[in-house]
Amino acid sequence: MGNSLFANCCRHVTDLIFQTRSFNSPDERSPLLPKPPTSCTVCPEMPEATQCAGPYPDIIPSEAVTGSLQKCTEYLQDLSEAKGEEGTVTVCDKSCLRPGVGAAGLLRQAEASRAVAVLPADLGEGPAGLVGHAQSLEACQSCVKLEDSGLAHRSCCREEHVAAADGGDAAPGAHPASRGHEHPSGVALMNGSGPHESLKGEKDARQNGHEEADPGEDGNDQEVIVIQDTGFTVKICAPGIEPFSLQVSPQEMVQEIHQVLMDREDTCHRTCFSLQLDGNVLDNFAELKTIEGLQEGSLLKVVEEPYTVREARIHVRHIRDLLKSLDPSDAFNGVDCNSLSFLSVFTEGDLGDSGKRKKKGTEMEQIDCTPPEHILPGSKERPLCALQPQNRDWKPLQCLKVLTMSGWNPPPGNRKMHGDLMYLYVITVEDRHVSITASTRGFYLNQSTAYNFNPKPANPSFLSHSLVELLNQISPTFKKNFAALQKKRVQRHPFERIATPFQVYSWTAPQAEHAMDCVRAEDAYTSRLGYEEHIPGQTRDWNEELQTTRELPRKNLPERLLRERAIFKVHSDFTAAATRGAMAVIDGNVMAINPSEETKMQMFIWNNIFFSLGFDVRDHYKDFGGDVAAYVAPTNDLNGVRTYNAVDVEGLYTLGTVVVDYRGYRVTAQSIIPGILEREQEQSVIYGSIDFGKTVVSHPKYLELLEKTSRPLKIQKHKVLNDKNEEVELCSSVECKGIIGNDGRHYILDLLRTFPPDLNFLPVEGEEMPEECKKMGFPKQHRHKLCCLRQELVDAFVEHRYLLFMKLAALQLMQQKANKQESSGALENGASPENGTADSEKSESEDGKIDDNVTGLDQVKELAETIASDDGTVDPKSREVIRNACKAVGSISDTSFDIRFNPDIFSPGVRFPESSKEEVQDQKQLLKDAAAFLLSCQIPGLVKDCLDHTVLPMDGATLAEAMHQRGINMRYLGKVINFITKTPGRAQLDHIFKIGISELITRSAKHIFKTYLQGVELSGLSAAISHFLNCFLSSFPNPIAHLPADELVSKKKNKKRKNRNLGNADNTAWASMTPQELWKNICSEAKNYFDFSLECENADQAAEVYNLQKITLLREISLKTGVQILLKEYNFDNRHKPTFTEEDILNIFPVVKHVNPKASDAFHFFQSGQAKVQQGFLKEGCELINEALNLFNNVYGAMHVEICACLRLLARLNYIMGDYSEALSNQQKAVLMSERVLGIEHPNTIQEYMHLALYCFANSQLSTALNLLYRARYLMLLVFGEDHPEMALLDNNIGLVLHGVMEYDLSLRFLENALAISSKYHGSKSLKVALSHHLVARVYESKAEFRSALQHEKEGYTIYKNQLGEHHEKTKESSEYLKYLTQQAVALQRTMNEIYKNGSNANIMPLKFTAPSMASVLEQLNIINGILFIPLSQKDLENLKAEVQRRQQLQESIKSGEQLEPEDKAVEEKEAEPSMPSAEIPLTQSSA
Repeated sequence: MGNSLFANCCRHVTDLIFQTRSFNSPDERSPLLPKPPTSCTVCPEMPEATQCAGPYPDIIPSEAVTGSLQKCTEYLQDLSEAKGEEGTVTVCDKSCLRPGVGAAGLLRQAEASRAVAVLPADLGEGPAGLVGHAQSLEACQSCVKLEDSGLAHRSCCREEHVAAADGGDAAPGAHPASRGHEHPSGVALMNGSGPHESLKGEKDARQNGHEEADPGEDGNDQEVIVIQDTGFTVKICAPGIEPFSLQVSPQEMVQEIHQVLMDREDTCHRTCFSLQLDGNVLDNFAELKTIEGLQEGSLLKVVEEPYTVREARIHVRHIRDLLKSLDPSDAFNGVDCNSLSFLSVFTEGDLGDSGKRKKKGTEMEQIDCTPPEHILPGSKERPLCALQPQNRDWKPLQCLKVLTMSGWNPPPGNRKMHGDLMYLYVITVEDRHVSITASTRGFYLNQSTAYNFNPKPANPSFLSHSLVELLNQISPTFKKNFAALQKKRVQRHPFERIATPFQVYSWTAPQAEHAMDCVRAEDAYTSRLGYEEHIPGQTRDWNEELQTTRELPRKNLPERLLRERAIFKVHSDFTAAATRGAMAVIDGNVMAINPSEETKMQMFIWNNIFFSLGFDVRDHYKDFGGDVAAYVAPTNDLNGVRTYNAVDVEGLYTLGTVVVDYRGYRVTAQSIIPGILEREQEQSVIYGSIDFGKTVVSHPKYLELLEKTSRPLKIQKHKVLNDKNEEVELCSSVECKGIIGNDGRHYILDLLRTFPPDLNFLPVEGEEMPEECKKMGFPKQHRHKLCCLRQELVDAFVEHRYLLFMKLAALQLMQQKANKQESSGALENGASPENGTADSEKSESEDGKIDDNVTGLDQVKELAETIASDDGTVDPKSREVIRNACKAVGSISDTSFDIRFNPDIFSPGVRFPESSKEEVQDQKQLLKDAAAFLLSCQIPGLVKDCLDHTVLPMDGATLAEAMHQRGINMRYLGKVINFITKTPGRAQLDHIFKIGISELITRSAKHIFKTYLQGVELSGLSAAISHFLNCFLSSFPNPIAHLPADELVSKKKNKKRKNRNLGNADNTAWASMTPQELWKNICSEAKNYFDFSLECENADQAAEVYNLQKITLLREISLKTGVQILLKEYNFDNRHKPTFTEEDILNIFPVVKHVNPKASDAFHFFQSGQAKVQQGFLKEGCELINEALNLFNNVYGAMHVEICACLRLLARLNYIMGDYSEALSNQQKAVLMSERVLGIEHPNTIQEYMHLALYCFANSQLSTALNLLYRARYLMLLVFGEDHPEMALLDNNIGLVLHGVMEYDLSLRFLENALAISSKYHGSKSLKVALSHHLVARVYESKAEFRSALQHEKEGYTIYKNQLGEHHEKTKESSEYLKYLTQQAVALQRTMNEIYKNGSNANIMPLKFTAPSMASVLEQLNIINGILFIPLSQKDLENLKAEVQRRQQLQESIKSGEQLEPEDKAVEEKEAEPSMPSAEIPLTQSSA
């Protein structure tokens, strides 16, 4: 089905593919020559330009490398299968694993991904860091072997129904060397826009011969690069331009040359052509290597083909896209997966060599360093306009006034027979009105006017094959501006134009003129989803696509990549389609399938997707909380789908599910099970229950499939009674239904109770909760009874219990050993595993018994395994030990540790048979323990992490994420805030408290806003939203809502119409809301939902009492509700007029929740890369992360949050290893990607800006570095405010750079602010504060104010002395500096005395005022950003090499990838391979 898609996806693709054109390629050395070993950089010093040209895309790790990768984590064992089958493993396999940058856009995966980039602050510390250095020096020259491993799976792309659907979006031409200098290749997309990234890294990795290969092998088995068939050059001859040559690779399809031509500046206006070799037309879908006679130097002719209606429409669409290519309106309107990016405004295009910068940043004088007023420390204004600075490129060069479809379409029959396809109407900039005919032969002017139809050709008719050529002839302005526009288009960074995988919406937008746009108009009135009109068979069968992709083979790496890529692509298309459909449903544009029922109960089908509203239809959820339960059920269900998808059991299918909140309604969109609509639900459900447990059925096949998920999901197989009192066995909750579709697949749906219930919010009569819960006021009645524990909590709880199990067993074994006779003391102690006893045990076993304990744990592990394998060799005493430990921790098996939950416990209406009474009791106890664990371990754990600054949320979303990662639901937010207020270090948690309160307020407001909006009809929407925001944020005491003008409201209220409105009663009830009433509701909502008492009656009080910023609250509420407001300065404190008018509300967007398919292989590479880096093996880490980047690109396309994390880590590694320009290039991509995928003011983006500034400074781009830091500070002020620990780091950075450019007074303002914040959040005695004092002292020294300098340095010295002792080098350094300052001060005083004494003829000694050197500033910057370098001598290197070899052999002999510290061992042991000896010392630990 996908083939015809190819041509059509041109529109996104062209926008996208080879935009790295502006690089020149000076170094044309053959990429096959081995690189000389470089000193300490990751990658050989190729000029930036050649890097962009990317040598050979299909570099495949050879056997030895794949072998060594296997050692890197046990996970990667699968690679060996791939190796067996294919001889080599394709890692970045070109043509079928291409980033699919598709029609409906790729996919946005924001949630879990920032967690990925956990970066150790002190990457290079200690000996391990040195080891990394030494290894990077071992680059060995190596031979290169060319080999064609003609991979069979290359061609599968085309047969595969879904994969093909994005074949057209491929990144053409991901290949070697130079496609002429304006064409570096489109590997761009494969490895984040710079082919060099992974290729160079990979290529090097192979050459350096130690991607963890043993030094032993190094000698004899030298590394080899396996390169798939080399590329070759063909000549392209297109009409009207000089022939040019193009580098291609044999794996490419002809189609990809088409894409290149449609994007090249000089051929971009052609869409309808074929390529011919010696007069033979080439098949678009043939691979180049299959074409006879095509070889180095062949001449391919571009031959114009006759148009069809479809081709003509594609052509017009493509021209419109070229005209709009710099226009940001799609990003502001949130369509077609466009989003905003402002980085280029701040770098002014001068990052790296591609920039326009002529001079190096050494001449200081020209730099203007003063920041705007609002960025200075202490400033109270928070302007909004600066959030979206005006980009010069956005004032687009106007090429045409109007290009639109003519009203004379479609051509009448007689004209059709003359070849007329359609008519266009154009107004040129010179104001000439023309009508154009698109005919089979091309475009020409006809004689029609707006009112007269005359299809005859005008004179002259200017018949041209391309519309652009025609317009060039009739409008000189068009000719000039179109050329200029295309020049600009190809200069932009590709990451500014590639579609994101999921739509990102902007909560502010400037006022835009609404221009005529034929394509937009046409799209609005045709259901264009996924380009149906261009797909044979019209609408897409989503369910079939979603399930077929899951069935793709996954035996080896290439297959898995292909499968994950297809799954990801279909999911992103499905999410886009579902979102569009949900909006259409709420806007009333879709006919219900049960139109006669009342509005709340209606269901819809649109584009093969089923839509239902989040209301309690037919009292389904009566016992669970009615409409409230019906509102949360879809998100619970989505979490279930997400989880089952992640477990990925073959043969078990879930529905595509997307939950959309829009205009106050919740819509669930699901793919449709084949045949479900034809039959009643009762007949089709063969597993589970449709009435919450009254009638229950089971099915052996379902039990078998669900059994496979029970271990990873910790679900216990259990029996329930049905209405006939028969026992029925289930392996899920009763609501989970199994239906076999007409396609024979086993579907499960209604997964809303996949996880066990949260007893803290589910009071059950006669059940006593643990002490910890009662202390915190639980159990508490919640609005609905569907509260579940999060999966993260279940996992953390089980892990906690596993530790306990190991400790209990070890303790008993040791006692057995000690006494040699039974002693059950410890056992009784551990019999009831309440947390109290758990803790006492912990301390007992840790007290001085660590060494025994380790061996003890080891024995337990061994014992547990032998018992589990049940070979009868175990003596009864040891069995007893394990049995007791199992019983104590609540394991369901008494021979091994196995904790599972029964999700039906405490479900209303579910009954259990007598036989399982005891089991049910145990399960109840387990649930109570889990609820207590959340309160007594997870919440304190979160707060402790915040105190340690290991978790640094900056806004509501990052706080929610931190809570979710620890398994804490948002309904505990009030408890978390209360816990913070009772914490001893309360002041150091100020920032968390503030974020918590604003999150609490905005979430409560969102709940109210949801029901508020349901009563508003469309015509009153902007008035209602602005009124709500006025009541919420404005100081104006009595805002009045403007109802829609009377002439618009129909006088005769039609009875039938009344029914159409989804709201309850009167459509104008919203207008009577007052600020007092709203804030009263917010406070009661906070109390009822979050159990927190807010002390404020209006916005002003809230801002004052909790020190909140109204602009921050506005951002939070807008993001949560999808409101988009006008970009202008809002005065919140004006008491005479309201802040918002209806004109300020621009749009309301949907808030979408969906599944995020993962790239599992890539993620594992990424994790093992991180682990390597943390152990100090930077070189290997870098290679693994490059590899991960490659695989991520293969699965997600070019844009994704995880790719962003990957690029950030790569940049940091490049920087540490001395390759500054490479660091800059990778970090630039990370910033662009973060802006595009997460949002321009997302906390992640702020941090990316800071990293980029550091690398800019290292590359001597000082003014750019300052601009970036100022931008980061502005965003931080907007998102949170000034009082945040991260602000100290930011201000230290700014202060240091300003010190470097000799702006001392400015520098002091920032550094002193940083000092104040550090003292507050880290305590005045911390080393961070000592460093801050030192930085301030240095600036005072530069100003020759020695007294102040001495004062600060003394403070710092005292801290060092107390914390580190007299003899630590830091203390010594500080003391030396104090001496120096004292000398300088004395010298200055002498001079002054001399002047006083002798007046003007005094003999003055020259004083040394030191302007800081760039190197010293950079050194301090590195220190504050947590990067340490260690200088090495030659001797050190020799020793290190020997050490590395010794360690690697040792490591080999132990056969374990990453050793853990003994205490942490037990936690990790579940994941590690069974035979991991734990007595060894951690080998590769960086000891700073």
